Amino acid sequence: MSQLLSQFGKVAVLMGGASAEREISLLSGNGVLQALRDSGVDAHAFDPAQRDLSELKRDSFTRCFIALHGRFGEDGTVQGALELLGIPYTGSGVMASSIAIDKVMTKRVWMAEGLPTPRYHLLRRGVYSREQVLAIPDELGLPVIVKPAREGSSIGVFKVAGYSEMQDAVDAAAALDADVLCEQFISGDEVTCPVLGTGESAQALPLIRIVAPDGNYDYQNKYFTDVTQYLVPCGLPAGEEEAIQQLVLKAYRVLGCRGWGRLDVMIDAKTRKPYLLEINTSPGMTGHSLVPMSAKAAGISYQDLCVRLLAWATCDNLPPQATTASTKGGPPA
Repeated sequence: MSQLLSQFGKVAVLMGGASAEREISLLSGNGVLQALRDSGVDAHAFDPAQRDLSELKRDSFTRCFIALHGRFGEDGTVQGALELLGIPYTGSGVMASSIAIDKVMTKRVWMAEGLPTPRYHLLRRGVYSREQVLAIPDELGLPVIVKPAREGSSIGVFKVAGYSEMQDAVDAAAALDADVLCEQFISGDEVTCPVLGTGESAQALPLIRIVAPDGNYDYQNKYFTDVTQYLVPCGLPAGEEEAIQQLVLKAYRVLGCRGWGRLDVMIDAKTRKPYLLEINTSPGMTGHSLVPMSAKAAGISYQDLCVRLLAWATCDNLPPQATTASTKGGPPA
């Protein structure tokens, strides 16, 4: 292990950043930073909102753990900069990151591959009319979910119960993003499934079933309260959990994701059909976060998870032997 850790060299944990999820990113990044240091890694905090990324090269960083969330961290921009700098980084590459951050583009890819995802209608800021907004519940039914196409952590997400609420919800989402996703609401169990690895070697971790107060799994209940229940084992029939894991793996692979990710799924209460909602390519690593929780259930500690993800850091601009410290001992079967 000591030889492996020495091959990492000087590691930057990218955290903070300029997105609406900065606060959560700092929580994630500091957790990762401490875990890597406790493992003997020469790890340092690096906030792209306060330092230029070119300083990574100047200061001789040889590997990056991306603990940024949302725009300018999870959307392919930082990944592209690191490709140009030739520095291996954790998680998905430029293309998969830029697609996955956009919920509409992700849906289009999944639908093209025949994967189930709720029906939707896209509105563009400054283009939609009041008549178009009020017609959406007729198309998708009520309640309807309204959210920015490129935000995470449930920021700007509204569950609209009536026509009178539609305009305000759409306007609020449009204030955060030029594209507003109006989505069919699926009533039933909400689960999330982390994935570790790349390609055919990628494996799904145990599902977590999320039980939030009144079904309201919002920003506050995600990160700052203890009222939400996270059930792992999830309590679903074994066959149902396995089927969802296989669906999640296919959804992860068709987007070209690598390293790790977490996919959110709704299970229709009447039909038990699962619907893919979205994917996170740089999931949270806070005390409330779900990937560490699922990994723990699979026998992987938080510290080991961080080291494993760092070991898989990749840069497409470099030959494989220059980026891989070790990929042996992948995710457990």
